[in-house]
Amino acid sequence: MHPWVGAGPDDRRHILDELGLNTIDDLFATIPPEVCVDRLDLASAQDEESVWLEMSRMAMSNLALDCAPSFLGAGVYRHIRPAVVNAVLSRAEFFTSYTPYQPEISQGTLQVIFEFQTLISRLTGLPVANASLYDGATALVEAVLFSHRVLRGRRGLAVVAETIHPMYRRVLDTYAEAAGIEIVVVSPEKDGRLDPDRVREAAGDRACCVALQSPNFLGIVEDLPRLANAAHESGALAVQVVTEAVSLGLLEGGGAYEFDVVCGEAQSFGVAPGFGGPHLGFFACTEKNVRQMPGRLAGETVDEDGRRAFCLTLSTREQHIRRAKATSNICTNQGLMALAATVWLEAIGGAGLRELATSCLARSEELKRRISALDGPWRLAYPNAPTFNEFLLTGPGNGADLVDRVASEGVLIGVPAVKWGGSWPDGVLVAATELNTSADLDALVAALEAVS
Repeated sequence: MHPWVGAGPDDRRHILDELGLNTIDDLFATIPPEVCVDRLDLASAQDEESVWLEMSRMAMSNLALDCAPSFLGAGVYRHIRPAVVNAVLSRAEFFTSYTPYQPEISQGTLQVIFEFQTLISRLTGLPVANASLYDGATALVEAVLFSHRVLRGRRGLAVVAETIHPMYRRVLDTYAEAAGIEIVVVSPEKDGRLDPDRVREAAGDRACCVALQSPNFLGIVEDLPRLANAAHESGALAVQVVTEAVSLGLLEGGGAYEFDVVCGEAQSFGVAPGFGGPHLGFFACTEKNVRQMPGRLAGETVDEDGRRAFCLTLSTREQHIRRAKATSNICTNQGLMALAATVWLEAIGGAGLRELATSCLARSEELKRRISALDGPWRLAYPNAPTFNEFLLTGPGNGADLVDRVASEGVLIGVPAVKWGGSWPDGVLVAATELNTSADLDALVAALEAVS
């Protein structure tokens, strides 16, 4: 047996003897029998090529994202990805870089981080941004923990909108329980938006923050100025969560409305949709609270010869000295994805991002008008609410069933709301981006007519 291939019978016997066990089953004796699988019904072993062919045949049974008109969204979005993004990412000096522990040999990485922070700061309207976080869910977690630290733990309650992405809220629930933070969920009104008075009432004088998403999970744009006032009148910090970052090309970030934190998911900036990732979280805050910000902060300086240089200005991580004062243990610079976002934003440019966001809005509004004109039973759940590029479609029966029936017509209509639960009606979340052509819209409308 080759030493790198795996343990043979003699090796396994030696390991068991060292552990004081008789059989391999003894190693798993603590696992309850009711959750154990007696036997896996696996096919006989095959060579690599045979396995590849079989997996390819299985994949062909799927309706692939890039092979059909797709209106999938719900936190992951298809957008244009200029070739320069992958061209830069694939370079070894970037692809293999992870963390700038030695600034004297990490100037390229530090410059990318600095530029990423600058871009996020401009988009969110807040003066300080970090680099960066794993994803939008952990960004929300960090925002709530940040708020709790800023108020020095005096307020052990967080008001959270039900219309924040349900997966984000589940992650938050886990961390909040461990941190002793009570979560109070506020549901939307009949128009799909939050009522500032209800938010103010829920916050009382105990809330460390009011966290909301805009555009929210239903695609609806919230009244940010009034909601920020409601949070601040209660003595709480105001937190905006963003899952569709392209919206920041058209809608002002929460910093323009005195939000204390704007955070969320930047997957739309040059990161292709995948099965669960990768993703990229971002976090921006006010300057007065910068020392409670999670993660790293890269800054611009000069070296001893007066040349432009970059360094880690702030890095309160659990891996460093004084780890007891670390502000986070889930932060990372997520270097490769932050690089993708930086290259994408620089390639698109400010005017390009605004044009792209405008195109997303136009496509979505056109699709809403065409669906509303149909005689079929499926209707907009919130016809009068302002949305960006996503909306909820409701009708008779189950949204998941509609997804399957429309898929049989060769169209990916969206994500069924029943998958997430919540107090909103059952239906389908439909998202349109600049990549959805007029032919795509025609195909979706025709499919709805066919299945209705």
